[in-house]
Amino acid sequence: MYPSALHLVRYGFLNAVADFKATYTWRSWLFGWLGRMLAQVLFFTGLGRMLDQPGAVRYLALGNALMTCVVDTMAVVATTSGERRAGTLSLLVSSPADPVWVFVGRSLHWPMSGVATALVALFGLGPFFGISWSAAQVVPVVLLTVLTAVGTYCVGLFLAVVVVNVPRLRNVVSNCAYLAMMAFCGVQVPVDFWPRGARTVVQAVPLTHTLRALRAVADNRPAAEVFGPVVPALLTAGLWLAAAVVTFRWLVAVPARRAGTLDLSY
Repeated sequence: MYPSALHLVRYGFLNAVADFKATYTWRSWLFGWLGRMLAQVLFFTGLGRMLDQPGAVRYLALGNALMTCVVDTMAVVATTSGERRAGTLSLLVSSPADPVWVFVGRSLHWPMSGVATALVALFGLGPFFGISWSAAQVVPVVLLTVLTAVGTYCVGLFLAVVVVNVPRLRNVVSNCAYLAMMAFCGVQVPVDFWPRGARTVVQAVPLTHTLRALRAVADNRPAAEVFGPVVPALLTAGLWLAAAVVTFRWLVAVPARRAGTLDLSY
């Protein structure tokens, strides 16, 4: 009997935890990665002080604090392609179990790190830029941050599958993806700033919706304005995950099993 998808994700996650421990110590994560992300928030928010626009600092602080989660999560594109260099991709594809669920769990340490980073930025830096959180807002903020991490992780999984056969592009695709989200999804400027075509495209990105909901929470808007964007965020996340699963089987697993080989070279 083959292991279930849940078991595959679980064991993939155990590998992810081991990878994270090998990549970071608590000092290198705290003073290296977290320090770098907080500096990024301070940089872009600081630019807002130069703008003669009411609320610009607050707007940029919220957007860039949540964006740190996305930057962390999109590392899945690079690490998934790393399976090819490590020589484990062929073994995973040749196993009787469905390897796509291994990949779903294999990089879960990135969204977890992203959630921690974003929450430190939101709750730690927010008060310095006029963003105060009440006790009632804490749970919605945490849940929206988790949803952002999960949604962008699904986007990253799809991109990882697309570049798994061209791993030289892994960092290019990862960086371009999160920079595009930073530009078009409402992080630095409102989505309405862009032409109609761009506004339509970004509706397919979970970050667009979770960020809108986060701003509604910060502004104490009615519950409908907070939970309204959650539905499209969940829907788009599910569609990206489905696209990643289908694309992996179409581009990697099925062709490799039929051919009996998988090129491991770059």
